[in-house]
Parts: sequence; structure tokens; C-alpha cells
Amino acid sequence: MKKSSRFAKKKESLVESLQLPRDVCLGALRVTLTGSSEAWIENYRGILEYTGQTILLQGKTCQVRFEGNGLSIDYYTNEDMKISGRIAAVRYL
Repeated sequence: MKKSSRFAKKKESLVESLQLPRDVCLGALRVTLTGSSEAWIENYRGILEYTGQTILLQGKTCQVRFEGNGLSIDYYTNEDMKISGRIAAVRYL
């Protein structure tokens, strides 16, 4: 097992045992859905694909794909963004 992988597992274990928020301590993606029309995303790293039907975002440890119709990014900063439209699916890759 790689040294960085062991360190990551120890860090995750510590965060879990101390009941600390994973998104803050580990940089995990935080996705908040408001029905099927809005999504707020925090801690993303970049936009990989952006069409009216698909928005693919890179997180620290995974990717997340929003699928639907009329999808748009209403705003984004280095830390968070808002997606609106008819969201039919959210997939973690």
C-alpha cells in the first residue's frame, strides 16, 4: 500500500472518530439539492463538461455528473456554484 494511501485512510479515520465535518476536513464535495430544479455544489475542483443536458464536475476524490434538461450554471466561484434546470440524475463517478 502506498504511503499517501495509508495517510489518507488514517486521516479519514481520525475525522470520523472525532466526528468532524468531512467536507471541511477532507475537501469532500458537498451537493445540496433543492427539489429537482437547483443544486448547490461546494468544494469542486473544476468543470470538465458543460452542456444543456450534462454538467460534469471534478472533486478532490471523485467526479459528479448532473444530467437533465436546460441545465445551466447560474454562478460559480473558486469554492462553490449553483446549477439550475430540470435535474434528472446526479451520478458520482
